[in-house]
Amino acid sequence: MTKQEPNRRAVPANPRPSPVHRVALLIALSLGASPAFAVTGLAADSADQLHTSIPLSESVVPALPEQRTMLFANDVNKLIDAGTTGQVEIPADVDGRVQTLLKRALALLGTPYRWGGTSTEGFDCSGLVGYVFRSALGIELPRVSRQMATSGEKVDRDALSAGDLVFFSRRGRRVDHVGIYLGNGRFVHAPRTGKDVMVSSLVEGYWSHKYIQARRVTGSS
Repeated sequence: MTKQEPNRRAVPANPRPSPVHRVALLIALSLGASPAFAVTGLAADSADQLHTSIPLSESVVPALPEQRTMLFANDVNKLIDAGTTGQVEIPADVDGRVQTLLKRALALLGTPYRWGGTSTEGFDCSGLVGYVFRSALGIELPRVSRQMATSGEKVDRDALSAGDLVFFSRRGRRVDHVGIYLGNGRFVHAPRTGKDVMVSSLVEGYWSHKYIQARRVTGSS
């Protein structure tokens, strides 16, 4: 009789960790962690697949220092757009009140979208903006975005400053979305059902084409 081979769990020929695990791996490497340390940051099943299928020395190939720097920068930008990190630099030249405002907004990254939501359990777009201005600066704004779009003074797009309200129209010309400008072409907002509070670009991509106007509310800058 031939000896039967024990059953083994099938392992993909080229296992691929999830996007979150790959980003964690790249960030660990960019900060100078050893490959072995980086692998320990993966979920147990992903690390097991890496060890089982190929030798560790081949599973993670450290990048050169300049490559690590480039990978880290690119992945952080992707994470910011995905709303999964708080690593957003606040412009150094903004005053204390605006810094307080932006820090309060960025502390809410990852909070789930909830239609009609006005609390940390969940926000819609105007609920997020209203909560941040009220809790950070004591400023009460109108409840909905189209009413907010009449508050304060209008600001040209090329004169935007951190703390300004930025407005968008996803359907036609009527304002139906609002966020808080962070500087450097980015803004924080609660986009839609199924998404969390996140940072997006105002200079490229979807929202750059939906932009309508900006307003500067008294006391925000």
